[in-house]
Amino acid sequence: MTDMTLGYDEFCIFLEKHSGILLGDSKEYLVASRLRRLMAEQGLTSLVELISRLQMVTQIKLKTQVIDAMTTNETLWFRDSHPFRILEQKLLPEFDARLASARLRVWSAACSTGQEPYSIAMILREFRQQNRKVSAGADIVATDISPTALAQARSGEYSALAIGRGLDPVKLKKHFTEVSSGRYKINPTIAADIDFRTQNLQDSYALLGRFDVVFCRNVLIYFSANFKRDILTRMHATLNPGGYLLVGASEAVHGLSDLYEMVHCRPGILYKKI
Repeated sequence: MTDMTLGYDEFCIFLEKHSGILLGDSKEYLVASRLRRLMAEQGLTSLVELISRLQMVTQIKLKTQVIDAMTTNETLWFRDSHPFRILEQKLLPEFDARLASARLRVWSAACSTGQEPYSIAMILREFRQQNRKVSAGADIVATDISPTALAQARSGEYSALAIGRGLDPVKLKKHFTEVSSGRYKINPTIAADIDFRTQNLQDSYALLGRFDVVFCRNVLIYFSANFKRDILTRMHATLNPGGYLLVGASEAVHGLSDLYEMVHCRPGILYKKI
């Protein structure tokens, strides 16, 4: 029986320090469910033993595996729908007129298994096909801290169960190919617009470049107030003048009115760089 009580507080400190994830009190059951297999493979019976092992400088791989296991990879196609309507109906026409010959750049932060950046790419592709175009095309940078999630995203292949979570039959037929019974792969024309990269949101964003639109949705809820502010401040620095930030439906940008202007789209809110 694995003991998840002793050492729990120390584990919470480790997790927040290395990933930003804030567990809070009484989440031992969550830790147990997500780490049980990994700890069994490592021959560990308590969080005290795990923390001791993680403190060894040789355990870089184990640290990555622990953070990977504790990362929530809950996602849907076109999640919440209105951010994608805003992208299609407001942002793309605006940038189409504004950017001229430059390429639109979009960042999908904490992209999980790829549904969000692929959803964005479908919107961009369909927009261009409707006798319009977005400047000289678009580049989507999709990042996540989880190697497992990124491997799934890069493969672009999904089960029928995953496909059924938000993807309508029209888009399935248009943008996917059935590669085996009940498994579908995103078409290369969609995948070509996306660059998947490993990124811990605690680390520097300098190598990512500058963006016109940043999607940072349904990840801020896992962080402390100070870390949220830090992320949103540094994301502001990645935005080009007049760029936009979109956050999750249950998230908001507080105390940063000197950096972002709130724009009501009814439904939906987005934040414009000041």
